[in-house]
Amino acid sequence: MVSSRTQFLAVLDEQTRRDVRRSARRRRYERHERLFHEGDPSDGMHLVDLGWIAIRSSTPAGDVATLAIIGPGEPVGEQSLIATGATRSATAFALTAVESLYLGRDAFDDLRARHPSVDRFLATLLEDRLRRVSERLTEALYVPAPERVLRRLLDAAESLGDRPVPLTQLDLASLAGTTRPTVNRILRSAEHAGAIVLHRGDIEVVDRVLLGRLARTRRT
Repeated sequence: MVSSRTQFLAVLDEQTRRDVRRSARRRRYERHERLFHEGDPSDGMHLVDLGWIAIRSSTPAGDVATLAIIGPGEPVGEQSLIATGATRSATAFALTAVESLYLGRDAFDDLRARHPSVDRFLATLLEDRLRRVSERLTEALYVPAPERVLRRLLDAAESLGDRPVPLTQLDLASLAGTTRPTVNRILRSAEHAGAIVLHRGDIEVVDRVLLGRLARTRRT
């Protein structure tokens, strides 16, 4: 059964949601397992039901950049539903154990033929992605690096609940559009203030209210 957190399905009527559930295949991935690699054939979309996924891509310099963190209720690879013969533009990497509902291109086309409202579902996915890209672009242009770093950390912490945030400093640097040394300095300052505790491979947020205050008031 699809989790209630899969909020994008809310735009569909109940009968169509049932057909989506029947058409989708549940897939499970262990922590650090890849859902797909950059350059793989792009043949379907995942709706994340449980767990967290990092979207990573190779840069022209040969580095690996983390582009986004995807959590429960969010889509991964929705572009494949509209682009025939395309390949994956990035790698999807399981930060935690993950369960997803996989909707293949053929199954999606069949749903579109039987349920015109499925087009609204796809439009909602693409509109949300465009909105997020616009928000991040505005942040990159007008928000100082310390705020960007702490906002990305706070976003993840609020979604994960009491669990440590499974991001490295390099992940945060990619997400915030800055450098790892800058992230290290910002996180050490937040740790000194009592908002977080740094561990190898993850970050424990011990005072979310304080972290939110730092994210709003820190300046370079």
